[in-house]
Amino acid sequence: MKLLLDTCVWGGVCEALKAAAHDVIWAGDWPTDPGDDDILTYAYQEDRILVTLDKDFGELAIVHERPHCGIIRLVGFAARQQALVCLRVLAQHGPTLQSGALVTAEPGRLRIRPPE
Repeated sequence: MKLLLDTCVWGGVCEALKAAAHDVIWAGDWPTDPGDDDILTYAYQEDRILVTLDKDFGELAIVHERPHCGIIRLVGFAARQQALVCLRVLAQHGPTLQSGALVTAEPGRLRIRPPE
């Protein structure tokens, strides 16, 4: 799957996802952080699922109805747990995400908001 990792996601997640054959870009490699609007727009234009820790992307997608190709929000995981959680979510809910769902993963809880 094609993914864009937000700057707030641990950079080590990028290599772990690439090792699992995903096409991954980490915004932390960019010269500057362009901001949430531009990150979400880039992910959409590139047909990438966005992975973030930031709840603002959900607001952009739901309240402001910004187009996206799926969002995974990680809440409460240590940096070194983020890759494993992403891999599990992608394996179990990849098609749902690719259809535009928002998935919030927390320890012991997974919430899925299907596309409308």
